Amino acid sequence: MKIYENFFKRFIDFCLSFVGFIVLSPLLLVLSIIGAIAMKGNPFFCQSRPGKNEKVFKLIKFRTMSNAKDKNGNLLPDDVRLNGYGRFLRSTSLDELPSLINIVCGDLALVGPRPQLVRDMVFMTSTQRKRHSVRPGLTGLAQVNGRNNITWEQKFEYDLCYIEKITLLEDLRIIFKTFEKVVKRADIVREGTVSDMDFGDWLLSKNEVIKEEYDKKQEEAREILRKG
Repeated sequence: MKIYENFFKRFIDFCLSFVGFIVLSPLLLVLSIIGAIAMKGNPFFCQSRPGKNEKVFKLIKFRTMSNAKDKNGNLLPDDVRLNGYGRFLRSTSLDELPSLINIVCGDLALVGPRPQLVRDMVFMTSTQRKRHSVRPGLTGLAQVNGRNNITWEQKFEYDLCYIEKITLLEDLRIIFKTFEKVVKRADIVREGTVSDMDFGDWLLSKNEVIKEEYDKKQEEAREILRKG
């Protein structure tokens, strides 16, 4: 009986993201040019993320941090590389616009569990990893219920709640709620929240994993990325 989830959801995602990409192409072009100047190079940022059935794909976003390095060739701290333009992109969520390409290609859905890092995925329980049974989303239930200001456990609970019953009405509600939060720039600030840390780092800080298990999981993540 999952007619919307299995048939219409992907069709709607493709149509809306394709039209959105065409309509927003002038803005994408302008931001690409400004980004190339502000970041002194490639304005795009691609990062491997686990998608449906944990198949790794490249998530495309606008770069919000420069590649500035110290005299030894090491990247400077994040807060130094995050310039004013990058903060503007994050606060307005404009850095997410290139991800429309991921939706057109079928890596992402408009609505679904937000794709986390591979190094976060390997620390999830088998239950939490059920979130990967559907396409990840550009936005999701967790994003309209706290976004960056909720705990890791709350994020996963919202993700699992969403996949239990995927409906058109729920997707529309999440999309409209997302627009509202973007306009209000709500739940943007990350500093001081537990979900600002990698999931594995947070578990280690809470003594919920030992150092040996932590190192083993990190190697598992690197192996997945090498294969991906």
